Amino acid sequence: MTPPADSRKGGRPMLEIVALTKHFGGLQALEAVGFGLEPGSIVSLIGPNGAGKTTLINVVTGVFRPDSGRIYFQGREIAGSPPHQIAHLGIARTFQLEELFPSLTVLENAMVGCHTQRRSGLLSLGFGLPAARREERHLRAEALENLKVVGLQNKADREIGSLPLGERKLLGIARALGAKPKLLLLDEPAGGLAAHETARLADLVYAFRDRGLGVLIVEHNMPFVMSISERVIVFEHGSKIAEGPPDEIKANPRVIKAYLGEDES
Repeated sequence: MTPPADSRKGGRPMLEIVALTKHFGGLQALEAVGFGLEPGSIVSLIGPNGAGKTTLINVVTGVFRPDSGRIYFQGREIAGSPPHQIAHLGIARTFQLEELFPSLTVLENAMVGCHTQRRSGLLSLGFGLPAARREERHLRAEALENLKVVGLQNKADREIGSLPLGERKLLGIARALGAKPKLLLLDEPAGGLAAHETARLADLVYAFRDRGLGVLIVEHNMPFVMSISERVIVFEHGSKIAEGPPDEIKANPRVIKAYLGEDES
């Protein structure tokens, strides 16, 4: 595995989050959260269950509207924009439990992620117009290439039910790549993976970084987080309590008490 690159990219962050707040009734999910993420960097977000990590991803991707605060992507404010517009700008995500379509094959699920590229309408596709057929062939080829990236090209025609958890998560990444993202948000990508699968995931993340993608990872697997991240952000009760390189985070007393455990060295 390639070691993390220097996170000092220079210039304006690709993603800027400013004083972001979200409540659900009386529950404080996010409270004045702020940080930035540069192109070609790997940042991980950690914290106890219920700390607001997935809520942050949902707000950034337009699933939830923030109560207050701002989100900028490549200098454009996107807070409150609908998910399809945010995806079209170049932000893609995976899910803790991949939301795959069981009636579709592995390849067809990967093709779903390419929908932001589609120019022909469903009506054109339904009538079998030549332009729509050409586009369908193109998207199919791109989806197959994304399956190759994650190592699932030999299972393109399989049913989803035949895939173990680790391969489902890899399929979720292949589907996200279909949107040609500039920023990739990975929600618990290493959860439930075997050691060799985690190593493969790390190599993928490094490859994305080397292609200039920004990668934000929400994860509980601490060895994975600390080995791959250039910067780690720690949440507790919806607030950011620490941010810095992995070695600094591991030595932070507040982080140790809040998340890593009192006996963590």
